[in-house]
Amino acid sequence: MTLAQQVLSGDRLALTRLLTQVENDSPEGRAALADLFPHTGRAQLIGVTGAPGTGKSSLVNQLALHVRKTQNKRVAIVAVDPSSPFTGGAVLGDRVRMRDLSGDSGVFIRSMASRGSLGGLAQATATLTQVFDAAGYDLILIETVGAGQSEVDVARLAHTTIVVEAPGLGDDIQAIKAGILEIADILVVNKADRPGVENTEKALRSTLELAHPTGRVYRHHGQYVPVAASVSLSDNDEGGDSSLKQSTQSDTSLWIPPILRTISTDGTGIAEVVEAIERHVAHLRQSGDWTARERARLESELEALIEAALMSRFREDVSTEKYDEVLERVLSRKLSPSEAVKLLTNGTRV
Repeated sequence: MTLAQQVLSGDRLALTRLLTQVENDSPEGRAALADLFPHTGRAQLIGVTGAPGTGKSSLVNQLALHVRKTQNKRVAIVAVDPSSPFTGGAVLGDRVRMRDLSGDSGVFIRSMASRGSLGGLAQATATLTQVFDAAGYDLILIETVGAGQSEVDVARLAHTTIVVEAPGLGDDIQAIKAGILEIADILVVNKADRPGVENTEKALRSTLELAHPTGRVYRHHGQYVPVAASVSLSDNDEGGDSSLKQSTQSDTSLWIPPILRTISTDGTGIAEVVEAIERHVAHLRQSGDWTARERARLESELEALIEAALMSRFREDVSTEKYDEVLERVLSRKLSPSEAVKLLTNGTRV
């Protein structure tokens, strides 16, 4: 029985071995991925991103616990930690914050290092989610590094992107600088028991209002969409939280990110976040955006693999001596980088 067949049969040990093979980009891992790919496309991918210190790991822990208790879905967690630029190592410490999930056979936690990749994810993150998808996990939670303003890759990978903020972590303009409105499907203000939560929520609400003026357009996930005139700001009377809501006359094709408060240490507000995720998934399927995001996700992965393959072929075709010689000419300012690329890629004699 092949490694891929063992994973399809539910062998957790085989799953662990395959994840390592895939992360190391071994020939065995690539072969297994090819066998597993026809079995993918069923899982729901949830990205959780935000600045360091907002409580992403604790939030993911509570989300997984809630889903397991209320829906009994199988949950996989991919937690990406930053690699040291000096040693190359990484402290994969997310499991320390997710001890509540230990012993649950319906939960699989995989920590991985970013290995220098920008954008909050490692290059192998997408392929790891495919393995979990094929293995029959219904919900895959992807927790990013927490790199701040460069953390946008998760929006290309996940069906639903949760951006986590917390009171007292910086100025109000930081939310705008980080491009939250570009990638957020759900905005969560975690650690809502801290002072200043009202100011943080107000800042997020104000930026959403600016993004949703009457008769204007709103740029979300790289696309410009019109905003219905009936979109308005309203308060949630029950919990005291505020969010942007659509009236019954608003354009149902537009999703407006809700703002939710949570306290991940005791589970407050987690049920509301899960409900928001379900509403967003229903919206994606109803509007047809689910298929569009799947296409964009696979296209992005395909382009990344093509770039890696072309770079590998380039390294095979160009000798180290030739590369170093061209680099020395660039360093001495005798050759511009663009001219160097032409020399190295078209076979012209140096």
